[in-house]
Amino acid sequence: MKVATRRAQARAATRRASVRARLPGNTPGVRGLRRAFVALAACGALASGAGAHADELTGTLKKIHDDGTIALGVREASIPFSYFDGKRTVGYSQAIAMEIVDEIRKTLGMPQLRVHEVTVTSSNRTPMLLNNQIDFECGSTTHTVERENVAAFSNSFFQYAVRMIARNNSGISDFADLAGKPVVTTAGTSDERLLRSLNTDKRLNMRISSARDHQEAFSALKDGRAVAFVMDEPIVYGFKATDPHPDEFVVTGTPLGYEVYACMFRKGDEPFRALVNRVIARSQTSGDAERLYRQWFTQPIPPYGINLNFPLSDANRALFAHPNDRALD
Repeated sequence: MKVATRRAQARAATRRASVRARLPGNTPGVRGLRRAFVALAACGALASGAGAHADELTGTLKKIHDDGTIALGVREASIPFSYFDGKRTVGYSQAIAMEIVDEIRKTLGMPQLRVHEVTVTSSNRTPMLLNNQIDFECGSTTHTVERENVAAFSNSFFQYAVRMIARNNSGISDFADLAGKPVVTTAGTSDERLLRSLNTDKRLNMRISSARDHQEAFSALKDGRAVAFVMDEPIVYGFKATDPHPDEFVVTGTPLGYEVYACMFRKGDEPFRALVNRVIARSQTSGDAERLYRQWFTQPIPPYGINLNFPLSDANRALFAHPNDRALD
């Protein structure tokens, strides 16, 4: 039996006792009247208790309440945002996701609410959200104006540039050097769109391939199937730092653009949007977000104790000072 239901029944019992105390006599007519008053009192108590609270829930919060589970989308290899360290899912944005989970538990009054982690990729995360296979995800998803047509986004939690990683001895320093060469990116990302637009606009004739996920894309670079991996700057820095031979790679290129990461959830769900934004804004303006950033970008991270040495940028510092949910494209 749920705690909220027990509380509602206790209030009903108190109200019944109060009604009995006020009803005089013990005649059959009075006893019938007493039973009627007691029934009405009980209904009133339940209507003003947990039942009303549950009935007021809508959208994602109602789904989570009814399911008794939060379906959280997570990534396998978006270092250092959301990735599997050999034991569990960890990372900068995973920590933000768990803060949101805690807020959901408090809001619903369900401290033992379970979390079911569902692995998503850049290609399937949106369909899985729309099909109710996940309730929300905070990985490395770019908030773009185009994506607002199908999903909703929280306050941004990270701003970055789109660049590339290449081998040190490749002679590649900027995107013009990729003309006529094989280049890899990750399918379903905003980076893929930017790269293909660049290829068309500048007539570079790059041979672009789109990998299933970031790990597969970086493997294509390492195996020589591509001369560069175009992706979000912090992602490629993560692969460089965690590779056994980091000095063999360089992050380079004039930024193709600047974008922001945000949590993604279903459109038209204002109560859930307000909850998520409240958590992110509170963290950013309190200084907690900057401490979390230092933990994942300037200190050793699991599983190998590698330090990305990626200091907080002025753009991210400004974002933390003024939380917002604006796309940059």
